[in-house]
Amino acid sequence: MSDVIQILVDADACPVKDEIYRVAWRHEVPVKVVSNSRLRVPDHALIERIVVSDGFDAADDWIAEAANAHSVVITADILLADRALKAGATVLANTGKPFTMASIGPAIATRAIMADLRAGGDQIGGPAPFSKADRSQFLQALDSALVRLKRG
Repeated sequence: MSDVIQILVDADACPVKDEIYRVAWRHEVPVKVVSNSRLRVPDHALIERIVVSDGFDAADDWIAEAANAHSVVITADILLADRALKAGATVLANTGKPFTMASIGPAIATRAIMADLRAGGDQIGGPAPFSKADRSQFLQALDSALVRLKRG
């Protein structure tokens, strides 16, 4: 297990990649941008593009296997968040909201209920639109997470 702090990004639908790069550069922390398709990433020594197969959950599987206690995982995927937490990682949603061992169980249960409602034909709204406040909260949360990991 590596003790190098790293940021692992579930990148396919991540709206805060530019913010991740800025914080990573400031803290000099490597970033692995994991996706099913080739995404544009900055040409920088700290940024690594990882393109996985387009198989179901291939990006999630790669991130879950790479995650450890020195990782910050950025994802909106609740099931990936659960796997990363179990690997010891710090996990943040792209809104800056942390996933924790205390919050992940209820989040998984809510996800299952919503899936059942959708399957039953109920019209339910999706998440709120991503806002400037979400972006600001994310920047602060990522910065704080990296400071905590550096302190050990």
